Amino acid sequence: MKAIRIHEDGGPEVLRYEDVPDPEPREGEALVELRAASLNHLDVWIRKGLPSVPKPRILGADGAGVLAGTEERVVINPGILSNGKMTIVGETMDGTHAQLIAVPRDYLHPIPAGLSFEEAAAFPLVFETAYRMLVTRAHLQEGEWVLVWGIGGGVATAAMSLAKALGAQVVVTSSSDEKLARARELGADAAVNHETDDVVARVKEITGGGAHVVVDDVGEATWKRTLDAARADGRVVVCGATTGPNPPAALHRVWWKQLSILGSTMGTPDDFKGAYDLIAAGKAKPVVDRVFQLAEARAAHERLEAGEQLGKIVLAIP
Repeated sequence: MKAIRIHEDGGPEVLRYEDVPDPEPREGEALVELRAASLNHLDVWIRKGLPSVPKPRILGADGAGVLAGTEERVVINPGILSNGKMTIVGETMDGTHAQLIAVPRDYLHPIPAGLSFEEAAAFPLVFETAYRMLVTRAHLQEGEWVLVWGIGGGVATAAMSLAKALGAQVVVTSSSDEKLARARELGADAAVNHETDDVVARVKEITGGGAHVVVDDVGEATWKRTLDAARADGRVVVCGATTGPNPPAALHRVWWKQLSILGSTMGTPDDFKGAYDLIAAGKAKPVVDRVFQLAEARAAHERLEAGEQLGKIVLAIP
């Protein structure tokens, strides 16, 4: 089969489109003929060098296709529990940027009606992550306000879609007015340019005092404004720190406003099911930014690293 594989750490130039042996399903696994797969920042981190990931490695956590030899359309839940530990497709095992993959049968789900292979491949990792942040950790309630930083990213667009599906109101930020306009088209209630506008003042004005929930996976660049933009008794939920993990703690803000700071990582099968059910019901929908061919993975990585996307970058698989 053809696959995108890395043999060494580095930039997009280390990606190889090459022939690799077909996977052989073990007991309890099924073989999937992949039709589409999406990119995540996890793929970039692994490509650049995670010591825990051996090489060579086929990248890719998200994928959709058909059960081998059938027309049954399936999507993969990439968060696999093994011996009580969470493993992720593409990190602890070869991934979805290939024509075939073998995965546990329990982690295959029918593609919801109305979704293309590309849309199905765009939702699993980020929607599972966002659902855990908003529902399992932050206990988002109908009518509350959510602030989502950096609306271009996959987790951000998933958080916006899920928050709206759950009856919340959403303020998004970006440095791109084009992305902000697109976010409004997709359902954002308000949009703020975080480079040219006073985000804290605008959020407080829009929400009547501050956000009930802040979704922050940016870190050092946004942390102070996150704490300031949250209302008293607000919840700040964190799943990453793309600009650095060690901002000034500003503990006085935490105790004075009685904020809850919540960490969140990936999700459980229940989190996946919660997101899946909202998508299957037509209440939430993944956003596809652009589709590249599998052989064009290098260009897809370059677009992701440049931060040009709004939604998910997808690879079409021949």
